[in-house]
Amino acid sequence: MALFKKHKTEPVPPEDTGAHDTSVGTAADVEAVMKKYDRESNTRVWEGLPKLVIRWLMVAFSAYCIIDTVFLSTRQEVRLPMFVGLILLFGFLTFPAKKGDERVNHMPWYDIVLLIAGPGAYFFYAVNAQNVVQMSARVMQNDLYMIIGLIGILALVELCRRCVGLPILVVLGLLLIYTFYNQLSWDPSFYKALKNIVYKLFYTTSGVIGTPVSVCYTYIVLFIIFGAFLEATGIANFFIEGANAIAGSASGGPAKVAVISSALCGMVSGSSVGNTVTTGAVTIPLMKKTGYPPEFAGAVEAAASTGGQIMPPIMGAAAFLMAEMVGVPYSEIVIRAILPAFLYFAGIFLMVHFKAKKMGLHGLPKDSLPKAKDILPKIYLLVPLIVLVYMIIVGFTMSRSAVYATFAAITMGMVDREKGGKKLLMALPLIPLAVIVILGNKSYEWIPENLDNICMGLWVVLFVLFTVMSKPNREAAPSYVDALAAGTRNTLSVGVACGIAGIIAGVVTMTGLANVLITAIVQVANGQLIIALFLTMLCCIVLGMGVPTTANYVIMATTCAPILVQGMGMDLMAANFFVFYFGIVADITPPVALAAYAGSAIAKAPPMRTAFNATRLAIAAFIVPYIFAFNNTMLFIGDFSPLDVVQVVLTSSVGMFLIAAGMIGYMLRDLNWGVRIVCIAAGLMLIHPGTLTDIIGIGVLVVVLVFQIITGKGSKAVKAA
Repeated sequence: MALFKKHKTEPVPPEDTGAHDTSVGTAADVEAVMKKYDRESNTRVWEGLPKLVIRWLMVAFSAYCIIDTVFLSTRQEVRLPMFVGLILLFGFLTFPAKKGDERVNHMPWYDIVLLIAGPGAYFFYAVNAQNVVQMSARVMQNDLYMIIGLIGILALVELCRRCVGLPILVVLGLLLIYTFYNQLSWDPSFYKALKNIVYKLFYTTSGVIGTPVSVCYTYIVLFIIFGAFLEATGIANFFIEGANAIAGSASGGPAKVAVISSALCGMVSGSSVGNTVTTGAVTIPLMKKTGYPPEFAGAVEAAASTGGQIMPPIMGAAAFLMAEMVGVPYSEIVIRAILPAFLYFAGIFLMVHFKAKKMGLHGLPKDSLPKAKDILPKIYLLVPLIVLVYMIIVGFTMSRSAVYATFAAITMGMVDREKGGKKLLMALPLIPLAVIVILGNKSYEWIPENLDNICMGLWVVLFVLFTVMSKPNREAAPSYVDALAAGTRNTLSVGVACGIAGIIAGVVTMTGLANVLITAIVQVANGQLIIALFLTMLCCIVLGMGVPTTANYVIMATTCAPILVQGMGMDLMAANFFVFYFGIVADITPPVALAAYAGSAIAKAPPMRTAFNATRLAIAAFIVPYIFAFNNTMLFIGDFSPLDVVQVVLTSSVGMFLIAAGMIGYMLRDLNWGVRIVCIAAGLMLIHPGTLTDIIGIGVLVVVLVFQIITGKGSKAVKAA
């Protein structure tokens, strides 16, 4: 996971750094943190021939996903069970039954049984898909089908325990108990209830192979592969260097660098914990050496890295599911997420700034920072992201957009490895890609129907030719294999979480639990939207403590989102965004804040103090959803004018400014507790839509600023005298 190289720069220590521990985590510490807080890092140890075989099988899996999704489009009843079966196959090869099992090339007999039985159940479904569809529920008259379905569900549950964790299984267990209770109330036969449940959850699209797995296979896998290739181009270093050039010399520069770089890198990684550890290995040591307390340094990185999942244009797996469940193109999700994401990171940036000013912290010396002239020549590394965004906007399918952006990332990697005039030569494969991007979705008569295949063939020929011609690119060929293998590894936990999420969604639908919850919450809320929102927020945060964001979103979208829509009249898009945001922020909310704990381990700070600091820094993530819940203009929903958008952005930004100042206790100078409370209250008024509240909030800001300016001049005059 050590993706980023540390810059050889030494920050200027502040005059008063306090008594903080300035030691930092080593590379070994980083690896230990990943194994402790990221279950995906607890993997089997394969060496020699087994490692080589598994690696190439993973490469083949990624290639299969690309080819089948974009070019073949196999029947859904065949490809989805096949996909889940392969996930189980690689999952049991990758994840041991117990954490910390470091025996080389060891696989116990029960794992071998699971390796055969689990994937075998799904392969059986794929082979007999036509029979399952034709016979429908009658397949359960054959006990063999029931046994195979039960094995498939149990194998998925066991793999979920290994690579995702127990919290989601606790939720699943409670729901299954309720399901059995619901089924037995209609028919006291336990065996009949079991057969009905197995059929619904295994053999229909209302269970394992439901919407979450379908979206995972169609979109998410391809974007994970794209992220792996994008990381291989060195774009993460580019982001960090660019952030250093922009904000490194400012007051408290390293923390501001952490906010900017983590927001950008978070798009690529898609994991709060993973991004915290990898970028934190660079940013946290610099923050501590600058003078930030360890718990604050770890919290900054955790809060910013978590926010990477809401950062357009790549917002994590849950965002793709949201597009499918709401029934809109993913491009709409990206556009509607712009303003909330801006406010989230603006809030963190302001708090970091006020903290630095309050502590009198300096930035890094300018002569030690990367120069713009050295960074700008590598701006071509952004081409894959530009290609992706453009293709999504103009109407290409998500799968094709991801694949073509991946090819662009490979091409940029080739360019980056060359020197001199060969850079331009290595860019030639972009020409067929450009043809696809510009003309591929047009309907001109002179454009061949198989334009995609022609351009793809040209790209492959040029790619092979230039790889053979270039020594640096020949030597880099193994990196392509590594990226494809990494794409498979990174897919495993997401695929498992999607499968379990599908089961949970199926249970909710099967039992009518959503309607029960709607009735209960509406009664408790007594028609008050704010109460319903608060209860929903608590559910999202509690469930998100240990549950992956993807699964958390699916659960909340099938249970709590309908409450807000059907029970309280909230807009469907706004309701889904609401549960989406609070599912993400759970990663930094005590008492189970995995991203914050990972940051504390790198910073060598108390975990709980780091978690509370991260929660305070991410206050915007707790406030912004309430803003767009009451004012849909922030999500570009409903009837609004450009002036309305400007107003909501300005008032919300000023509100964040006041809240940040109040939380830290500094604006132009230190604020006492009375003024801090007034600032926070005024900030909350500004984020609530209304002319009167806006006037009061802005008035408080003006009064506080004028007062600090006047008293500041007075204190300077006294000191001069």
